[in-house]
Amino acid sequence: MPLINNDQHPVILFDGVCNLCSNAVQFVIKRDKNACFKFASLQSSFGQNLLNQYHLPTTGFDSFILLENETIYTKSSAALRVVKQLSGAWPLLYIFSIIPAFIRNTVYNFIARNRYKWFGKKESCWIASPELKNRFLD
Repeated sequence: MPLINNDQHPVILFDGVCNLCSNAVQFVIKRDKNACFKFASLQSSFGQNLLNQYHLPTTGFDSFILLENETIYTKSSAALRVVKQLSGAWPLLYIFSIIPAFIRNTVYNFIARNRYKWFGKKESCWIASPELKNRFLD
């Protein structure tokens, strides 16, 4: 399957109208000292094309998605792979990958179902600052 992301950086897809998701992206940016990750909202053209390419739902965004080395990771597996590459003590959280995904994702799904109620929702996708624009696709 051809890779949409031609520059070989891992890409994080996130719900661009979700406050929790936008804050998570900002959290990653602050701790991604080597500017390893690129970002795209699930609602963007890039995000929609990638979802179509990998036969993932293009509506009802309830998953954090990581594209890394032409492989898609979702939910808690995606989040753990991301923290593994951050600066500081955050990679220690990767230890939770020993917990079976169906257990981790039960917690993930509970948070995902309630994220708008708990953290709110924007009317439109978060816009990156001019300094960060090159880290965002589409």
